[in-house]
Amino acid sequence: MTQTSRPKIAVVGGGTGLPVLLRGLKNLPVELSAIVTVADDGGSSGRLRKEMEIPPPGDVRNVIAALSEQEPLIIEMFQHRFNSNSELSGHSLGNLILAALTSITGDFMHAIQEMSKVLNVRGQVIPAANQRVVLNAEMDDGSIISGESKIPESGKKIKRVFLTPDLIQPLHEPIQVIREADLIVIGPGSLYTSILPNLLVPGIGEEICKAKAKKVYICNLMTQPGETLDFTASDHIEALYAHMDRSFIDLVLVNNEPVPSHLKYRYQEEQARPVVFDVDNLEMLGIEVIAEEIISLEKGFVRHDTNKVAQILYSLLPQTTRPFV
Repeated sequence: MTQTSRPKIAVVGGGTGLPVLLRGLKNLPVELSAIVTVADDGGSSGRLRKEMEIPPPGDVRNVIAALSEQEPLIIEMFQHRFNSNSELSGHSLGNLILAALTSITGDFMHAIQEMSKVLNVRGQVIPAANQRVVLNAEMDDGSIISGESKIPESGKKIKRVFLTPDLIQPLHEPIQVIREADLIVIGPGSLYTSILPNLLVPGIGEEICKAKAKKVYICNLMTQPGETLDFTASDHIEALYAHMDRSFIDLVLVNNEPVPSHLKYRYQEEQARPVVFDVDNLEMLGIEVIAEEIISLEKGFVRHDTNKVAQILYSLLPQTTRPFV
């Protein structure tokens, strides 16, 4: 390792969890790559996906904003969501810009790269696929539900999720990033609708499973109605293993800090509760458990403390790769 090289961290996820994590990691002396789900089909992303036949830009937009080192006003403008009686209502400016760049360049990945330059993004933002994909779920009763936004609304227990079409062409960028990573981080994020859609893209899940780098799963703090109701931490892991048909996680980062009672009550109204971190079951799966106080309260929501989690992840890098700071 040269004096100028930095350890490489690949983070896999989507939704609201991934940007939270990245805001802390971008301040560390690491080479950061975010592999982002493209399964979203709701809201502004869903409309653009359908009307322009492009991958949904929403999750990618949020990651670009999180990693950007532009002026706050520029990021606020990029994230601005229109609220009017026109056809613009509900769209975010960043989604429209990414859609326009995709149309101009003819390629979603190229559009992301150009937008990353404009917004001075620290690290790489890589879509899990460069085409539209559909997330489907087989439920416990055998029924099939298609569409990421529809799956949690079904009221049924998920048996497995899968992607269509059958032929999805993997990008070489995420494969290369995974192969070169010194640490691979999975999560936090919705298990079935943000994390697994990445792992199910041909090549990505397989490369993660066989990668030499240490694999860390950051478990969600709260259960999610329609996805992981009553799931323990080990239930999350076993779902990952079932979809990949093998074990592959080395460490799990869990929270050991109580969630404030008033927030538990608020989440209970949404049928969500703190995830039970069943350490004994995790260790029986051969996984090292790191339990820390990693809660941050943001605008009445329970989130991961971005700086604490970033420091924990940095400490897991091989010592030979860490630059002196």
